[in-house]
Amino acid sequence: MWERLRRFSSLPADARGIFLRAAVLLPVISLSLKIRGFGATQKFLLRSLPIARQTSQQNSIHNVGDLRRTELTARMVDAAIRHVWRGSTCLEKSLALWSLLGRQGIASQLRIGARKLNNKFEAHAWVERDGTTLSDSQQEHRHYAAFDAAFPLHRSETL
Repeated sequence: MWERLRRFSSLPADARGIFLRAAVLLPVISLSLKIRGFGATQKFLLRSLPIARQTSQQNSIHNVGDLRRTELTARMVDAAIRHVWRGSTCLEKSLALWSLLGRQGIASQLRIGARKLNNKFEAHAWVERDGTTLSDSQQEHRHYAAFDAAFPLHRSETL
């Protein structure tokens, strides 16, 4: 236990903050999905995101800081799952990562795919940014047919 606490304390402050937000968000998402379902959970998470505003800065090539924060956020969500909320599903993990990135103003898309294997329907969720998968280190998503539409990053001004 002391070793874990020492490692946590040695993380940069932004990493600790993201880890703690993920550790709180994962069980909230899990409970919301079970009680309210996907649609209501997504709406709840969308309400916490900044309103999208089209600017030339948002449409420009992403800077190195965004890439660093994206990678850090994905690592901290994985760490929160390993150390706090071990039973997370791919949907819970993906919703948490998508939401935490969105709160930082980093564009990403929640993707959901499906497949039929041995007469059994299966689904999988992951997060992408600029076509790169962020939350699926095993590349499991490649075995699923992704739905055409990705879920948006920011809530629109019409929501």
